[in-house]
Amino acid sequence: MPSAIVDGAIAAAALGLAVGGYAYASLWPTSQIFGRTLIAGDDGDEVALTFDDGPNDAATPQLLDVLARHGVRATFFNMGNFARERPEIVRQVAAAGHLVGNHSMSHPRLSTEPAARVRQELADCNAVLEEITGQAVIFFRPPFGARRRMVMRVGRELGLTPVLWNVTGYDWNPIGVEGILSNLENGIAQNRRDGRGSNLLLHDGGHRGMGAARMDTVRAVDRLLTARRGAAMRFVTVDAWKDSLGG
Repeated sequence: MPSAIVDGAIAAAALGLAVGGYAYASLWPTSQIFGRTLIAGDDGDEVALTFDDGPNDAATPQLLDVLARHGVRATFFNMGNFARERPEIVRQVAAAGHLVGNHSMSHPRLSTEPAARVRQELADCNAVLEEITGQAVIFFRPPFGARRRMVMRVGRELGLTPVLWNVTGYDWNPIGVEGILSNLENGIAQNRRDGRGSNLLLHDGGHRGMGAARMDTVRAVDRLLTARRGAAMRFVTVDAWKDSLGG
């Protein structure tokens, strides 16, 4: 085979690997390749419950009841469009002492959007949430975890700290309470062995529309908190880890 063809094939393969690696890193939650993101602290006994895609009238109020019963605060990454539909639920979340974060207006994959769209999605969501709660929003979670350097830069310019996760409940799949709980417990156990806190990704809503069925998530959280009652584990909101950015 002529060397030019071989060289071209090698170059094409290398480019393919680079592009694939870039795309993979843009979605992998603990990757820091595009800039430092808040994951968790270095105390294996600390756990943050985080919920995406709310507010959702079919599950968020019930979740708030569970958290109140256990005396636990959580972090809610709200979508601006849903917040506009159900501002009273967002106010309930904030009034209960939970942390409210930005999850964009409409849940696009920000890593594939132009800078102007990214800015609009994040800035408009901030404006909606701050008008409802009267509190500054300082954390954002990119939908699907999808980001690139531009997304991170726009977030910083808006005063937002990016937050990803290191445990996934996979509660958007039909795996039931036991499946969600198993994913959470296994992830927490692994992080404790590694000397890391656990940032749990869960959902109190669904980005495709209001009314998503998330009661299995609510029940799994209740089971998790009941099982951990009296244990050394401490449940925190993500602002507890801001000094550990990238940890």
